[in-house]
Amino acid sequence: MSTDLILAIAHHLLIFTIAAIIAIEFAVIRPGIDPAQIKRVARLDFGYGIAAGLLVVVGFSRVYYGIKGPDFYLQNPVFWAKIAAFALVGLLSILPTLRLLGWRRMAEQNLAFIPPAADMANVRRFLTIEACVFVLIPIFAAAMARGYGLN
Repeated sequence: MSTDLILAIAHHLLIFTIAAIIAIEFAVIRPGIDPAQIKRVARLDFGYGIAAGLLVVVGFSRVYYGIKGPDFYLQNPVFWAKIAAFALVGLLSILPTLRLLGWRRMAEQNLAFIPPAADMANVRRFLTIEACVFVLIPIFAAAMARGYGLN
């Protein structure tokens, strides 16, 4: 039981961490961002990647070592919808990450660098979609925990 509790706590803390990072990125990545902010948010985005990787490990550890066991999860279409939403969030995060890496390189070379307005709008659009899809994850989790999707 203590393994299940520890995994559940870690899982929830990682989910909240990722949600916070998405919100911070959306707040900071806006017209007028300066090179110092670009460097900070690029480091934060690296933390996002680490948290997402850990979440996958902890999440699947819950599936296999948690109280409910793999039979509860692996046959449930709501679980797979949750996994699909998480994967889509990951895919949507690629463009902002690549832009941040490029902007950071440019900011290191030119202390007056300002990202192009079109790039900024595109990154913000991806972050908005990412956040909207992310909201589905706890919705699916709550439904799954209550047995939805099981026969």
